[in-house]
Amino acid sequence: MSFRPQPPAPARPNRCQLFGPGSRPELFEKMAASAADVINLDLEDSVAPADKDKARANIIAATHDIDWGNKYLSVRINGLDTPYWYKDVVELLEKGSERLDQIMIPMVGEAADIYAVDALVTAIERLQGRTKKITFEVIIETAKGLAHVEEIAAASPRLQAVSLGYADFAASMGMATTGIGGTQENYYMIHEGQTYYSDPWNYVVSAIVAACRSAGVLPVDGPFGNFSDDDAYVAHCKRVATLGMVGKWAIHPK
Repeated sequence: MSFRPQPPAPARPNRCQLFGPGSRPELFEKMAASAADVINLDLEDSVAPADKDKARANIIAATHDIDWGNKYLSVRINGLDTPYWYKDVVELLEKGSERLDQIMIPMVGEAADIYAVDALVTAIERLQGRTKKITFEVIIETAKGLAHVEEIAAASPRLQAVSLGYADFAASMGMATTGIGGTQENYYMIHEGQTYYSDPWNYVVSAIVAACRSAGVLPVDGPFGNFSDDDAYVAHCKRVATLGMVGKWAIHPK
């Protein structure tokens, strides 16, 4: 064993992260009543540009008005390559309540991305006198992010979890995928006339898990697109759990 053993990951349940768009506040009460451990209110992909301001206001109100019980409450902000993320962070922390636990940062490509958000969050916390320290979760969604995943996982003491975003990652890699997560119809081998499907995500998942475990953060699996296929979903969950993932996203309350 190394003289410096790997630190433990945060001791909180993170089995299921339920996502919902900030532009659909009628869903918030249902999300709060769900069995999910983590609630992710979204300002990014599920919200159209014209709806960003209203969605942000909806989420801010929900930090004050909704009883989230023992849920870990997280908000996915917009990417750092957009004009929206700065306002997301400032308004969430200046106008939202201290019920907010976490900010999720998408499309992280290097440790400097986390540093930028950390610096802004730290300044606002000090100015506002916030007593609860905001934590971070980041999403690996690009080839660059995977190439820097070890430095990303160790980038900030605020960081508690790292997720894998399958669709954008596949696009970044130029992968010819036909679905979000899971096995792919063209990724197979033939032996003695039999077709055998392999898991194209094995290396990616293992790399993220190793980086997370070495840094003491939670490795979380991202979305599975075909949520109507229960058997395929369960099989995928079992595969990534075997490799060390501690939880998974839910993009539908099924």
